[in-house]
Amino acid sequence: MYKRLPKPKSQIHEDFSSESHEIASVDHLPCPEFLREAIFAAGRFWELEAAFGCLEGVVRTAVGYFGGDLIKPSYKEVSEGKTGHTEAVKVTYDKRRISYRSLCKAFWASHDPTNKDFLRFGIETHYRSAIFYGDEDERKAARETKVKQQMKLNKRIVTKIVPCSRPTNNDLVFYIAESRHHKYYLQMDHIGLCESLNLRSAEQFADSHLACKLNGY
Repeated sequence: MYKRLPKPKSQIHEDFSSESHEIASVDHLPCPEFLREAIFAAGRFWELEAAFGCLEGVVRTAVGYFGGDLIKPSYKEVSEGKTGHTEAVKVTYDKRRISYRSLCKAFWASHDPTNKDFLRFGIETHYRSAIFYGDEDERKAARETKVKQQMKLNKRIVTKIVPCSRPTNNDLVFYIAESRHHKYYLQMDHIGLCESLNLRSAEQFADSHLACKLNGY
């Protein structure tokens, strides 16, 4: 199983479900000043969320829809492939314990970035392989790790490295997915544990450090 890859000063806007419940367990997280966010896409978000979840330094993960213009899209709408959104994972991490470059390396290891099916994004599929960078340092790290990964492969990488904002400087919005998609493996195998931790809403699953780690192992 892949090594499974917190809530920061975010440059990435997000939209949570209106449901709001208080989580019974207390997650001990680093100070917000040390937290950063990153967004990746690599096909189904279930596998990618789990791959990032168990990485040391990753504090939280959330699955959602990113890159398109439709406001508050549903899974069904995104799956039709016409919204411009793709399934994506938002990773919150402690920059003191893991670097953005290391997240990129984990991203490359989590899937086949040469899969030509990703080239049909927006035409026949809503799946894509992409790194969404927030600034020049992230863009550079993504590109450099892509070059190194390409040198290991005998097929062309089709992954796109794209900004989190539009040319108009308007940030794209990360729309959190429905609760059933979060921490998918944890929910499938340990639904009783989820209930005991009072994890029910999408926001609760996305905010839980404990759920992030349990889903990754």
